[in-house]
Amino acid sequence: MTFDARLDTLMRRLLGPGVKTVHAERLSGGASQETYRLTVEVDGSQQVLAMRRSAGGVDEVKDPRRPGLAVEAKLMVAAKEAGVPEPEILHVLEPSDGLGPGFIMEWLDGETLGAKILRAPELDSVRPKLAYMCGQVLAKIHSIDPVASGLDQHLDVVTTEAFVRRLWEQYQLLETAQPMIDFSARWLLDNLPPEAEPRLVHNDFRNGNIMVSPDGVTAVLDWELAHLGDPVRDLGWICTNSWRFGRRDFPVGGFGQREELLAGYEEASGVRIDPAHVHFWEVFGSFWWSVGCLGMAEQWRNGPDRTVERPGIARRSSECQVDCVNLLIPGPVQVVEPVDPSSSTDLPRTDELLVSVRDFLREDVRQATKGRNNFLALVASNSLDIVLRELELGPAHLSGEKARLSELLGSSGDVASLRWELTRALRAGDFALDDLALQAHLRTTVVNQVAIDQPKYSGYAAALAH
Repeated sequence: MTFDARLDTLMRRLLGPGVKTVHAERLSGGASQETYRLTVEVDGSQQVLAMRRSAGGVDEVKDPRRPGLAVEAKLMVAAKEAGVPEPEILHVLEPSDGLGPGFIMEWLDGETLGAKILRAPELDSVRPKLAYMCGQVLAKIHSIDPVASGLDQHLDVVTTEAFVRRLWEQYQLLETAQPMIDFSARWLLDNLPPEAEPRLVHNDFRNGNIMVSPDGVTAVLDWELAHLGDPVRDLGWICTNSWRFGRRDFPVGGFGQREELLAGYEEASGVRIDPAHVHFWEVFGSFWWSVGCLGMAEQWRNGPDRTVERPGIARRSSECQVDCVNLLIPGPVQVVEPVDPSSSTDLPRTDELLVSVRDFLREDVRQATKGRNNFLALVASNSLDIVLRELELGPAHLSGEKARLSELLGSSGDVASLRWELTRALRAGDFALDDLALQAHLRTTVVNQVAIDQPKYSGYAAALAH
C-alpha cells in the first residue's frame, strides 16, 4: 500500500468513512523529522491538519537523548495544560497505520520561518514584544513538574557537565579534526555554572521553532530533543547567533534584547537569571550546533534521508565556530585574497561548469517547481556556490593554515596531519586556552573557512569588525 493510501485509510478511521485526503504536502525545513500539511475533505468542506513523523517514515532508533515522537506528543499535551500555546494532538501513529512513528495534530495558522518572522509586515506590531513573550513562555515550560506530569519516566536527566562531555565525545566519533570545537569544549568545562534541580528543558526553543501570529506566540514546536536539566539552556539557545537570521544586534532570535527575555521570564516565574549563566549557554549553543551540523554529513552518508539539504547544513559548522570565536577569543584577523578559480584550460572550464549547473538550479528549476523541491533546488545551488568559493579561496587558506600550524606546533607535514596534531594536543590539555598564538591561529583559520562556507553570515562580519 502506498503512502497516500495508508494516510487516506487513517484519515477515514479518525474522521469518518466519508473523509477523503485531498493533499499531503511535505513542508520545507525539518532536517531531522518530517512535517506535512494535510488537506482533507470532510462533509464537502476542506479541513487542514498537520502530521509530524520520522525521517523517511522509518522506525526510530532508541536513544535516551531523543525521547521519540510518541513522547514528543506527550510533551506537547503537558505543555498545553501548563498554558504553553500548543496545537491539539489528535492521534499518535501506531505501527498498524504503516506510516512510521509520528502524530497527527491540529493545524494552527502562523509564521514559523525565522527569517519571515523578522520581516513580515503583519508581525511589525508584535515583534518588539516577542522577546518578553518568549521569556514568559519559557517560564511556563520550566514550571512543568516532571514527576506530576509523568515525563520523568520518559526523559533523560542531563547534568551540564555530562551534556558538554557527551557532545564532545559525539563530535570525536565523527573523526574530523576541528580544533575550535575542542577549544570551545575545554572552555565550557572550565566554566561550568552551578548545578540546580533538573527541570524540563525544551532544548530547541528558538526562532524557527515557534509559531508567531499578530497576537504573539501561537505554538511551540519540535520537542524532539527535550530532557531534564538546567532550564537556562533554553534561554541561551534562543540567543545563539545562528537563530538571529542576520540581525546580530537583536540577540534574542533576531527580534529582541536579552534584558527583555529575562524580564519576561522573571515576571512569569519570579526567578531572576544571571546574564553570565545565559552567556555560558550561548557559547554552548554555538558549540552544540557546530557538532550537530557536522553530524548532518554523517547522516547523509549513512541515510535514510539522503537529501541535498543535509550536506549543505554540515558546512554551516564553520558559522557556529566563528560565533564561538567571537564569544571567546575575539580579535583582529586577516582574510586571504581570492585567486583565479580556473582549474583547467578546457572550454568550458571547471568553474564555468559549476556556474552553469548552479544557475540552472537557481533559475530554471526553481521557476518550474514549488514547495520542498523548490527549496531543495536553492539549497543545491548554494552548495555549488561553496565549491566555487573554495576554488577561489581554498588554496591560500590551506597554505596559511599549514604555515601557522607548523610554527605553532614546531612540526612539519600536510595540513590534515598538522590539524590532527593540534586537535589531539587540545584534547590532552597540552595547550593553555589563553595561549595568544593558539587563539590567533584558531581565529584566523575559522574566519577564513566561513568566508568559503558562508561569507554572508553575520558572525563573519562581526569577526572582521574587531
